[in-house]
Amino acid sequence: MADSVDMIFARLKRLAAEAELPDVEESTSYGNPALKVGGKSFVAVKNNATIVISISIDDKERLIEMAPDIYYQTDHYVGWPHLPLRAGAISDTELKERLIGAWRFRAPKKIAARFHE
Repeated sequence: MADSVDMIFARLKRLAAEAELPDVEESTSYGNPALKVGGKSFVAVKNNATIVISISIDDKERLIEMAPDIYYQTDHYVGWPHLPLRAGAISDTELKERLIGAWRFRAPKKIAARFHE
């Protein structure tokens, strides 16, 4: 059974808190629940099955090749630094790693300097 958007967003908030990411704000992106840093969205819940993370275009292809059951591309995201992933297919451990990467990708330098894994 698919998770609800609220359940997925709660999972993202919990993992961002566990990662101790500084200055995370709850917000929306294109009407969807999102987490932002420095006013920029780094992850959003697109629907009850899909999370979209911010990521460099170079890293997108690597993840899609590494785990096509989790990560995929649609025409909408080609050429943009965003990657959809299947919320039900990704472990908390990997999702937290992706959140940290997305946060680093979008965080302003001053804020990013305060984060230490």
